[in-house]
Amino acid sequence: MSGRLNGKVALISGAARGQGEAEARLFVAEGAKVVLGDVLVELGQRVAADLRAQGGQATFVELDVTREEDWRRAVETAVNAYGKLNILINNAGIFPTEGVEATDLALWNRVIAINQTGVWLGMKYAIPAMRQAGGGSIVNISSIAGIIGSGMATAYHGTKGAVRLITKTAAIEYAKEGIRINSVHPGGVDTEMLRVLSEEGRRAAMLAHPLGRFATPQDIAYGVLYLASDEASFVTGAELVIDGGYTAQ
Repeated sequence: MSGRLNGKVALISGAARGQGEAEARLFVAEGAKVVLGDVLVELGQRVAADLRAQGGQATFVELDVTREEDWRRAVETAVNAYGKLNILINNAGIFPTEGVEATDLALWNRVIAINQTGVWLGMKYAIPAMRQAGGGSIVNISSIAGIIGSGMATAYHGTKGAVRLITKTAAIEYAKEGIRINSVHPGGVDTEMLRVLSEEGRRAAMLAHPLGRFATPQDIAYGVLYLASDEASFVTGAELVIDGGYTAQ
């Protein structure tokens, strides 16, 4: 690897598996020290231990993104373990597929708490640490569901659209402090999240992408890496679509 994140400290939510794990592994390979946060404690600890066994610097912290105290502790862990925080990846999320009438209030509130409130809380607690570090990069994982509709997954669409605009307004607010904030909008990604679909639904969703496949977690991680790195020093308030051509149709 080329050391694109040498000297950087990153905090990644939802890092125990899927996209978050791929980002954590890529970031460590590119020279970053990484704090992996997740509610899946055993899986997260295993990934962090594996990264350390390979010579990387990685720490796991239990992180429920809906809890302020968990975010406070996660940021403190990064600063105490590695001296600073340069990068936040708001990756954690859930994907319920219910439409308008099938979504009950408890599910609606849960999706908002994880997918939307979790992103805001992550920024709220990471930004002061980034200010102390002299700047930083935040990448909020949205979705093509934050740009277009699908006729399903009402709460998911609502939260991902919110993440898109939260990102833009925060980017303007903190630009003068050298804190860049961007969103990534994946199409279908071959992770646990899509396993809520039936086999027929998965195949139809896959074929709806002009490239004829789902993204791998690594496909998304490389886009996130670019935004997190100094290569994107003039990029803020932007949305990076990584969707195999889905939204180009």
